[in-house]
Amino acid sequence: MPRSLKFAVVMLGAMTALASLGGCMGAKGATAEDKRAYALEMRDTVIEELYAKKPEARAKVENAAGYGVFTNLGSKIFLLATGSGYGVITDNSTGENTYMKMIEIGGGIGLGIKKFRGVFIFHTEKAMNRLVESGWEFGGDADAAAKADEETGGAVTAQGTTGQLDGLEVYQFTDAGIALSATVAGTKYYK
Repeated sequence: MPRSLKFAVVMLGAMTALASLGGCMGAKGATAEDKRAYALEMRDTVIEELYAKKPEARAKVENAAGYGVFTNLGSKIFLLATGSGYGVITDNSTGENTYMKMIEIGGGIGLGIKKFRGVFIFHTEKAMNRLVESGWEFGGDADAAAKADEETGGAVTAQGTTGQLDGLEVYQFTDAGIALSATVAGTKYYK
């Protein structure tokens, strides 16, 4: 098979995977109410997972200005990285929930698919409002992993951010998967 045809076949497969990825990670449900209920169920499941693995995080979440829980599925195919997901941010002082979506796009060298669940702990109201209102987080990422269990992962402070979100702490959990990449990406969080 000629090299240009092989390249075209690989690119077609990559584009098909990326196109199918875009619709994979939305909250499930026929109505807005169903989707919100699904997001709250995801939030509660991930928070319980965090408390089971990192018991010290309970006090951080309870004493924070608020917290957000997101789930995302991303892929890196050659020079293009994309991802999409959803989540909910809870304001601890009012109990109000803000339902959000996220989309990630970036560039770099890589190959792989990664699903993650993240808990964002907002130590200040300013940090929480900044993500809710402006929504951008820029970052860099470098992976070289073939994971076999959920024990990999853990807590980091403002992982992958440029420091513009002072007062933010992130716990990230990933499922078993495989990734080999170096990416610079921008993530847009929006209501």
